Amino acid sequence: MTSHPPLVQALLQPEAYPERPASVELAETHISHLFFTPRHVYKVKKAVNFGFLDFTTLEKRRYYCHQEVELNRRLSPQVYLGVVEVRLQGGRYTVEGLGETVEYAVKMQRLPQERLLATLLRQGEVTSEDIRRLAVKIADFHAGAETRPSITRLGGIEAVRQNVEENFAQTRQYVGTCLSQDLFDDLEAYSQVFMAVREGLFWRREAQGCVRDCHGDLHTGQIFLENGISIIDCIEFNERFRYSDVAADLAFLAMDLDFYNRQDLSRFLVDTYVEASGDPGVRELMDFFKVYRAYVRGKVTAFRLDDSALEGEERRRVVSQAQAYFHLAHSYAQPLPRPALILVCGLTGAGKTTVAQELARRWGLAFISSDQVRKELAGIAATEHQYVPFGQGIYSPEFSQRTYQTMLQRATEELSQGSSVVLDATFRRAGERLQAVALARSLGVETWVVECVLEEGEVRRRLEERVRQGGSVSDSRWELYGPMQEQWESVEEVPPSRYLRVDTRPALQEVMPRLSRAWYEHQLRG
Repeated sequence: MTSHPPLVQALLQPEAYPERPASVELAETHISHLFFTPRHVYKVKKAVNFGFLDFTTLEKRRYYCHQEVELNRRLSPQVYLGVVEVRLQGGRYTVEGLGETVEYAVKMQRLPQERLLATLLRQGEVTSEDIRRLAVKIADFHAGAETRPSITRLGGIEAVRQNVEENFAQTRQYVGTCLSQDLFDDLEAYSQVFMAVREGLFWRREAQGCVRDCHGDLHTGQIFLENGISIIDCIEFNERFRYSDVAADLAFLAMDLDFYNRQDLSRFLVDTYVEASGDPGVRELMDFFKVYRAYVRGKVTAFRLDDSALEGEERRRVVSQAQAYFHLAHSYAQPLPRPALILVCGLTGAGKTTVAQELARRWGLAFISSDQVRKELAGIAATEHQYVPFGQGIYSPEFSQRTYQTMLQRATEELSQGSSVVLDATFRRAGERLQAVALARSLGVETWVVECVLEEGEVRRRLEERVRQGGSVSDSRWELYGPMQEQWESVEEVPPSRYLRVDTRPALQEVMPRLSRAWYEHQLRG
């Protein structure tokens, strides 16, 4: 206690309050001190400036205390009792006492922690009726929330872009700690592609008045199933965070229900909201804003790691929680519909195996290699080389057909179990690709073709280097490139939207995000 400033120490004493409570408890956030008495909560804002908020002067703290009360009375008028003055006289601090006003506090009715929605979720005590009442309350709140051109401007698509870009800029430092580079790249690609492809949707909703003065921080830690339903702590300190499409407000709570593994309640919340509000358009934006909200929660959690005093088990807990939010964000933005069949093809030395393996690793897909299957069928070790002339031995048309048939049989097993499959093979003939397309069609799944290409000089360098180093499963050599190129048949078996031609000269960390963006664009364009 002695480490706290004098004002905080004083407000921990019961005699500082007009009601003379039996006890006072302290809770602290990065922006506030909260003093809990048996009946009330007094929130004192810290004199901090984080860029997105500025409480550094007494006048600013007074202003934002009044803003907090006014804005939160929209949803919980019975909780927000008013703004009170903290005064100092003769070295003694009191709430609404005598002396000079040195601070302001928001006075609230204390709500029972056991009725907090997050607590009830952990205990398995939230019913669909609770969610129905909550969805209707939120729909009514949104219907009455203010909207005007300045709100639309601050909360529309341009603000969304700014917020999204800011999120990724602020989280790069946590790659490798709280999220992987793969996940970061996927979510950045998804967010950018969605805003580009669905830009018209954002503009339409702006024109329809869907951007309103919302809550801005609508999650299960702000909702009490008490006094009917009490929703507290909307964002008062930054209009850019509070002004938004109503879908973004709803998505925060839907995402939080998912975080507690109550996807059933999350779906029911959205369904009931749509019915109560008459706004089916929120569905089109729900996954996008769930990604955004989960990512923000991961980011804010990760910020705690910047505190050098955070150590040991508590630091590990924070990392784990941040990771959980980032993974939840990724779950809404899977690059591929499941299941799918992906043919990664190309001439020898073009890098198709590297791309195919990375696709399988990155997105957890089944990987089937023609090189491995071929040698397995021949009864030889994977690294035993068969340097035979083009089209002979285990590379004869007959043996190659047997290899492809075996690959398709194995793909059938995986696809039938709901797994997506990457097939790594040359697939230089249209007939070979058509067999795969026919299989996928019979199973009701999409076929994608990723053709890897590379300029000849680099192909030759890579193949000669591979032969010198050894250890590869592939028997490719430069002398096979010409005959193979002569037999190459252009890819026309799938629609252009599901055919990707990728130059593999850049590093994988450049190639893979391009593939992610292409898949997201296909999905979002329908």
